[in-house]
Amino acid sequence: MSTRARWKLPLGTAGVLALAAGAWLTFGGSPADDAQGPVAAPAAMTPATPPPPVLNAGPAVPRTRDGGLDLAGAAAAQVQAQAPQEEPSGPYPVDLEALRAKLPDNLYWETGVPTKEPAELRRRAEVEAKWNTLFGRVQSNEATVEEVQQHFEHRRKVSEDAISFATTMLADYGDKLPSQDQGLLELSVRMHRTRLAELPRQQEEALARREAHAQRQREWRESGGGRQP
Repeated sequence: MSTRARWKLPLGTAGVLALAAGAWLTFGGSPADDAQGPVAAPAAMTPATPPPPVLNAGPAVPRTRDGGLDLAGAAAAQVQAQAPQEEPSGPYPVDLEALRAKLPDNLYWETGVPTKEPAELRRRAEVEAKWNTLFGRVQSNEATVEEVQQHFEHRRKVSEDAISFATTMLADYGDKLPSQDQGLLELSVRMHRTRLAELPRQQEEALARREAHAQRQREWRESGGGRQP
């Protein structure tokens, strides 16, 4: 692998971490899930780089699969576009095998590592389809209590692992990383911390909607039928 290729591979890693946060906008549930508050990263994690720019939700902002604004993707794109272009001066300063040894159970190794292997891509697609199906059941209020809990536990794991990967990478290599990569990793941390803070409310609301839906169905059956509520 060439020096330039070695330089670009972990840059894709940082991009995946930031863009993974966009899944929250697609699978976040109610419109309130799109609300974002600034969450400051600890001082030890923040290199001397400017914060990501404020987003302009205009026509240039990409869309998620459900038609909503992909703010995470737009933020990552702006960080990439506005960061100064740095020419590689040697191999990329990150040892992914050392990171794997520190974080062996991190979801990044299952879902984020760049790959072109057909079998692995199929496996990832099947896993994503499974979680998408469960999300649909939660949104339609057809999921069991256990399925609702499973859905939100998975979302919690996704964010906790993204934060763990990014903070470890910044702690171990932050002073050696290109500024663009630092910005993407910091963006990932901020967004996932915001999502974690929102999870308890979102889970409580999902369970309440499910119970209200079940109550309407019980009342409909008790009334002798008629039009499905």
